[in-house]
Amino acid sequence: MKKFDRWFYIAVLVLSAAFLFFGNRIASQGMFVSEFEPMPVYSAIVREITERQDMAELFGFDFVVVDTIVLFNAEITSGGRAGEMVQGEQSVTYGRVVEVKEGDGVLLVHDTFHDVFWYDNHMRTNYIVILGIVFFVLVVVFGKLKGLNSIIALTNVCMGIFLVLIPAILSGMNIYVAAAVISLYSIVSTLLIVIGANKKAFSAMIGCLGGVLLAGVLMFAMDIIMGLTGLVDHETRNLLLIPTAEPINIRAVIFAGVIIGSTGAIMDVAMSISSSLWEVMQARQEAKFRDIFKSGLEIGKDILGTMLNTLILAYIGSTLPLIILLMASTTSLLELFNMELIILEFLRALVGSFGMFLTIPLTAVICGWLYTKKATEISLR
Repeated sequence: MKKFDRWFYIAVLVLSAAFLFFGNRIASQGMFVSEFEPMPVYSAIVREITERQDMAELFGFDFVVVDTIVLFNAEITSGGRAGEMVQGEQSVTYGRVVEVKEGDGVLLVHDTFHDVFWYDNHMRTNYIVILGIVFFVLVVVFGKLKGLNSIIALTNVCMGIFLVLIPAILSGMNIYVAAAVISLYSIVSTLLIVIGANKKAFSAMIGCLGGVLLAGVLMFAMDIIMGLTGLVDHETRNLLLIPTAEPINIRAVIFAGVIIGSTGAIMDVAMSISSSLWEVMQARQEAKFRDIFKSGLEIGKDILGTMLNTLILAYIGSTLPLIILLMASTTSLLELFNMELIILEFLRALVGSFGMFLTIPLTAVICGWLYTKKATEISLR
């Protein structure tokens, strides 16, 4: 890494940290915080199953809500009560809760009023952490410095969402503006950290910004034209119950989700084209603007087919259980495909796809202009 690249890299990291710090301070002003003191939650290991009560056998008929009560002894492994043995209780409903067994890691909620420890969930975070560490190691081994930079960039993006976007929503700020800022931050910080200050990054940045801008405008327009409410499930309805200073704009939350989701796919397309055309230019130094642009369009056509599948299948896969339930409960496809939940999933995929349509030629144009000899006087390396 050259001296300029090293100092520029450090400057990007410092500016990213400053954005997260000051952005969080600004976004957190007036953020809603629940006045109710939550019950303490502890991680624990089940040491012994002491009793198992079958409700149907006990009362002579089947219970819809609870099938079985499991009593167990567990050792707390977190907080100030680590090492203490307590008795826990689990209410099991067939098919909805996995019954605990000895050696399981669980989360226990302490009902301080009745001094009872209730089973909350199985402890699964440790497995995700192990899998994540293995993945990050493989990324670094395979990608070396760029792999490490990819992890840093991903961390920055996630922190931007959790430290800036979500606090801004809970503070009653303009969600449309907050989503646009986080999208811009994600694009700029990711490309500068992973690629650096060069023509590839600049070309991808312009192409990506154009695609995300089109996606945002299109989503905003379709929201108005189609008269969407955003109230598609229990989660979105429950957002209205949060007593913030101003009611949370559910439609704006849906907009933010679409833009954040589209940014990743559009950035991938822009970077793929920019990087591929850079390699083409290195192999054909005599290539002209027309050659680079034409190659960009051909590469974009190949990328577009797989990326469309990625967007559509990702959104369908995330809502597959609900789609099955809806199809089982209605015999009218006309009714099914006019449900706002289904409409929104198609809209997410189509809006992102339109963004990619613009990103491909726009990135190719910028690459053709920057990579050819006519742009040699530009200071970007």
